[in-house]
Parts: sequence; structure tokens; C-alpha cells
Amino acid sequence: GKADETKDEQFEQCVQNFNKQLSEGTRLQKDLRTYLASVKAMHEASKKLTECLQEVYEPDWPGRDDTNKIAENNDLLWTDFHQKLVDQALLTMDTYLGQFPDIKSRIAKRGRKLVDYDSARHHFEALQTAKKKDETKIAKPVSLLEKAAPQWCQGKLQAHLVAQTNLLRNQAEEELVKAQKVFEEMNIDLQEELPSLWNSRVGFYVNTFQSIAGLEENFHKEMSKLNQNLHDVLLGLDKQYSGNAFPIKAQPRSVNSNWKHRLSPSRGGGTSCGKGSVSTGVLKSPCCQLGSDLIAYI
Repeated sequence: GKADETKDEQFEQCVQNFNKQLSEGTRLQKDLRTYLASVKAMHEASKKLTECLQEVYEPDWPGRDDTNKIAENNDLLWTDFHQKLVDQALLTMDTYLGQFPDIKSRIAKRGRKLVDYDSARHHFEALQTAKKKDETKIAKPVSLLEKAAPQWCQGKLQAHLVAQTNLLRNQAEEELVKAQKVFEEMNIDLQEELPSLWNSRVGFYVNTFQSIAGLEENFHKEMSKLNQNLHDVLLGLDKQYSGNAFPIKAQPRSVNSNWKHRLSPSRGGGTSCGKGSVSTGVLKSPCCQLGSDLIAYI
């Protein structure tokens, strides 16, 4: 029964560690893939933004060629960053997790072989410690045959019974030895591998996150240089045009006679503008200010 199952608390602890390690590794792999997807999405967003800059940057503006080169290097930098993350982090993660399915399968197989070993052990022990009533039940047909047999052959029948019992016991013992050998071979291998695998997680986590941190640091360093170059180009553009107001060409509009009448000079040397009036150099109403703007425009 279950009360007589072979227990190995040390191995059970190793299996718990194995399952925990597999769960953590699977989560890390999932989050790393999400991170890479985000890097790729950011690459596309950055690429579209630089393409927009190239479209609005007019050909005759200074630094046009520099902005094109910066945009090209920006795209290459993102591509290189993503590829190195795949090579140095994701593929390493996949290799690390690749060893778990085989070990998990062997743990399950060990469990089945343990059941076989316990079954063979119980069978052998039952033959070794069989109770009298069980022996009587097994030997009953032979006992009836012994009564019907002549006196001279009863000894031979008893010898046959003993030989048959010994044969069953020997077969059970052979099955027990075979089951025990298979189980112990698998058990010894896993007892060595599982602690080693558990301890390897520290070095793996260190190498993985060091690689990611190093790649990020180098990426941002190079990206900072590109951003500084772009800043210098735009600063040069700003300096060249800082003294010149960029003209905004308005659409020509017709001024009707009513406006011309309302904006005609008054007798006092000012300008008539509805109810408000203005003397030279002094505005009397907002309407007059609009009129002055329109006169300047005309």
C-alpha cells in the first residue's frame, strides 16, 4: 500500500527545486520575448519619426545630408541592438530551458520504475512471509491428490510442492533485483544532475542580465552620440534662420467698397471707423487697429 512506498525526501526536495527553476525560467523567457517585441516596436516608431524629419527637412536647408546619415545610423543601431539581444540573451535562454524537458521525462520515468520496484518488493516479501492459511489455500489441490496417490509417491508430491514454492520465490527475487537495478541507475543519475542543474541557475541569471545590461548601456551610449549630432545639425539650422522670420504667405483677399469707405480719412486728419475715431498716433478702438492693419496690407 501507499504506507509502504519507498520515500526519498532529499530527492523530492530536488524535484521541487526543479519545478521551481523551470517555472522561473519559463517566465523569464516569456518576459524576454515581450521585451524584444517592445524593442522592435520602438525601432519601428523611431524609424517613422526619423522618416518624418527627412520629409519635412527641405533640400536647401543646411545639414540635409547629415540628417540622412543620422537616420541611416539610427536604423542600423536599433537593428544591431535587437539582433544582439536575440543572440546573447534569447537564444541562450532557449538553450538553458532546452535541457528541462528531457530531465522532466526522466523524473516521470523514475517514478514509474519506483512503482515497479515497490511492487516487486511487496510480491517477494509476501512470498517470504506468507501466512499459514495462504499456504494451505495454495497447497489444497495437491493435498487431495496426495490422499488419492499411493503411499510410495506421496513423498515425491511433497518434494514437488517445495520445489514449486522455491521456484516462485526465486522468480520473485529475480524480478525484484532487476527492478531495483533499473530504478537505482535512474535514481543515481538524477540525484547527481538535479542539484547541479539547480546550482547552475545563479550563473545563468548573472550572465543573462549582465549581457542585457551591457547591450543596453552600449546602445544608449551610441544613440546619445547620434542624438547629439542631430542636435548640432538642428542648432546650425536654427542659427542660420534665427534672424529671418519665416514668411507665412496669406491668401489675397478683396477689400469691398464698404471697407474702403469706413477706412477713408476723416476731416480731423484721423481715420473714420464706425463709432470710434482715432487721431494721429492714437488708437480709439479695436476696429481702428484692424483698419490700420488692412491699410498696411493694401
